[in-house]
Amino acid sequence: MDDHRETPGDRDSSNHHSGQSDHDEHAGGQGSDDEQEEPRVEQSMLEEEAEDADEGEREVDEKYEHGIGHGANSGDHEGHGGNGGMHKGHEQMFRRRFFVSTLLSIPVLLYSETLQAWLGFSVPAFPGSEWINPVFAVIVFVYGGVPFLQMAVPELKDRTPGMMTLISMAITVAFIYSLASVALPTESAFFWELVTLIDIMLLGHWIEMRSVRRASSALDELAKLLPDTAERLTEDGDTEEIPVDELEEGDLVLVRPGASIPADGVVEEGDSDVNESMITGESKPVSKEPGDEVIGGTINGDGSLRVQISATGEETTLAGIMRLVEEAQESKSQTQMLADRAAGWLFYIALAAAVVTAIAWTVAVSFNATVIERVVTVLVIACPHALGLAIPLVVAINTSLAARNGMLIRDRIAMEQARELDTVIFDKTGTLTKGEQGVVDVETVDDVDEKDALALAAAVESDSEHMVAQAVREAADEKGIAPPSATDFEALKGRGVRASVDGDTVHVGGPNLLSHLEADIPSELRTFTDQAGENAQTVVYLVRKDEPIAALALADIVREESYQVIDALHELGLEVAMLTGDSEDVARAVADDLGIDTVFAEVLPEDKDKKVTELQEQGKFVAMVGDGVNDAPALTRADIGIAIGSGTDVAVQSADIILVQNNPMDVVRLVKLSKASYRKMQENLVWAAGYNVFALPLAAGVLAPIGILLSPAVGALLMSLSTVIVAINAQFLRRVDLDLPSLSGVSAPQKPQPAD
Repeated sequence: MDDHRETPGDRDSSNHHSGQSDHDEHAGGQGSDDEQEEPRVEQSMLEEEAEDADEGEREVDEKYEHGIGHGANSGDHEGHGGNGGMHKGHEQMFRRRFFVSTLLSIPVLLYSETLQAWLGFSVPAFPGSEWINPVFAVIVFVYGGVPFLQMAVPELKDRTPGMMTLISMAITVAFIYSLASVALPTESAFFWELVTLIDIMLLGHWIEMRSVRRASSALDELAKLLPDTAERLTEDGDTEEIPVDELEEGDLVLVRPGASIPADGVVEEGDSDVNESMITGESKPVSKEPGDEVIGGTINGDGSLRVQISATGEETTLAGIMRLVEEAQESKSQTQMLADRAAGWLFYIALAAAVVTAIAWTVAVSFNATVIERVVTVLVIACPHALGLAIPLVVAINTSLAARNGMLIRDRIAMEQARELDTVIFDKTGTLTKGEQGVVDVETVDDVDEKDALALAAAVESDSEHMVAQAVREAADEKGIAPPSATDFEALKGRGVRASVDGDTVHVGGPNLLSHLEADIPSELRTFTDQAGENAQTVVYLVRKDEPIAALALADIVREESYQVIDALHELGLEVAMLTGDSEDVARAVADDLGIDTVFAEVLPEDKDKKVTELQEQGKFVAMVGDGVNDAPALTRADIGIAIGSGTDVAVQSADIILVQNNPMDVVRLVKLSKASYRKMQENLVWAAGYNVFALPLAAGVLAPIGILLSPAVGALLMSLSTVIVAINAQFLRRVDLDLPSLSGVSAPQKPQPAD
């Protein structure tokens, strides 16, 4: 039985769960077909090459297919699993070609007259030894260089020259120059430069594939979380081992200590601690008992659990996370597009530089082999391998790092733009507050102890299901108070509840109860009531023998971390706003308590997105943080939509970023990670572009008058060094400190503070 008592929290809850459910897809999450097809250039050719890769690649694919057999997002994940195996295959293929090409390059280096002269050594000559250099160089070009040419074909067909085009141009020019040196002898042979150039290109691409494969393996790792089989309980109490993909909703399974939970479900029997860190990022095991929900893929602790399956296949939490991660991995980054366009521009710049170099050297020394060598060097060292790795690798690591810290990135662009935020709007109920009523203060008459009053109120409310009753019981539990037994419980509609405790009739209720009992409020309780009213709190009274002996103030409890998140955002230079359907008094009380800059109160669900627009029209770059159906339009309207993971599906699907741990403090982590990633992108672009800025003029021969000339091989070596530096520098992003220690001078209050 339940009584009916209206509280401000009821009104907010009503607003919170009503409103529009339709929403537009966030603009940032969309991309053109062309953008989505970006990986096709490498993939089309390399997928064929990967088919004959070693057993390691096939093992990865088999593990992946085994994983999706569990039913976790079999459709969406299949594509990515192939992609994960494909990256593994790319790595294997480039590694193999690098070592084979390097081995074949040794004879070319040994029989290079230039190297013999430089290093002061000689090798035995024999009939036909003059053909060692051209023959082995051609083999290296065909085996190690042709894959780059194949990947450049789609770029040329689309008239969008990029990185593969530049690599192909470099090695093709070197190859033609080398063959020409056989028929038309030049001052120096060029075969050793050709093979070392190809070797270095293969090495750089191998490093890139390995880095990208490691950074983008999130879905493969998620697929491995699910066990192969489950122990299903039969009607006679025995267990049978079945494949996980045969589980159905309603099945009862046994989860032994240390085993993985096979699918989402509810604990029917048993107590244990479950490690959910791989899903939620929560480092501490979570205690589970009958009635608690468990997530498929998490690890059971020391206890044995019997779990009733509530979701399988694509309906599980793990499958949903995998879909979100895949969306993030497939989304096209704006900065990545900039890198692609930069590569295209560099192609034309290299051609122009080569033409200018040819003309200048021809004018200076007349047309000869030296001119050709200068032109070849310019074209060879223009290859932007490092530029191609600079942005994508940082983005991939960023996405993986965010996921491990409880942030699922559905739109990479939003993640990158988080560094530009100047205003963050929070929904109140369920985001800054817990969305549930709690006792925030108690006042008693002189001869009544506060603990005795709370125990008596909890006893009377023991049989009630109302949120006020739940708040009173929880307050008593938190203080370790054991309420006495109550009998003759009765709900008084619109007034409160009544019960008999130790032979006395005791009531708990609001002002209507006092009117009904014709009881006067003692002066000390009246002052308490007035102060609670100023803070927009709800007050209920404890009445014994028709005499009010205590008053309890209730409010929607502000999350403990909300105090810190507001201060942390202020320290980052961001403004904080709050959006709620609650009354002005309720909203202002919360805002004043938390130090929020701007308050939008009494906002209808359909008008929440208009408040976001108001701030945007002021030139502000806005993020919206919410969890309810009525937050969906505002999440979509905001420049960056951030959903609390425990919120409604509509809110989650409307957002660009999901906070899995339901912790608003993760908004601060988001901004910190975005800024750190952007700094790393800038650093990588400096390394990548700096190489070309330094090497192109040297290759063109601007320092030739003082005897400094850059050979193609040295240029290729510098290019490879730049690539390695970029790859290593991107990995340092993993070390970014996203921990948020307590801010100096900032601490949550010792007891819950009012929110309503």
